[in-house]
Amino acid sequence: MATDYHLLAAQAQALVADEPDWIANAANLSALLFHALPDVNFAGFYRYEHGGLILGPFQGRPACVRIALGHGVCGTAVQRGQSLLVPDVHAFAGHIACDQASRSELVLIIKHQQQLLGVLDLDSPKLARFSQSDQQGLTEILRTVGAD
Repeated sequence: MATDYHLLAAQAQALVADEPDWIANAANLSALLFHALPDVNFAGFYRYEHGGLILGPFQGRPACVRIALGHGVCGTAVQRGQSLLVPDVHAFAGHIACDQASRSELVLIIKHQQQLLGVLDLDSPKLARFSQSDQQGLTEILRTVGAD
């Protein structure tokens, strides 16, 4: 079943409309994505601060609090400056197993006015859960809510 990312983007926009607080918006967006996307066991944000990533609002099981650049999928995405789609996290060198059930991951870079804010991290217990279509749809949602 394909996700209707246009509908999800409209819902995301409605959630963040007229709310300038980044934490409140990230909390609502993580809840929206966690409940709307099938086969996802983590949907959350990591904030870029002091040269590393710090856990932000999320839905799912407890997660790693700090991730150094170049470590795990999230830290590698930031170090490379590009979003990463990983069909099998166990085949990804340096993967951090915050949740042993996670098998695939999608990490999207979040920037505003070309300044790195952090990443959106999505994990799934299914191998190859995420596709290019998911990456494009979620990137559009981030744009809808004000990310570059």
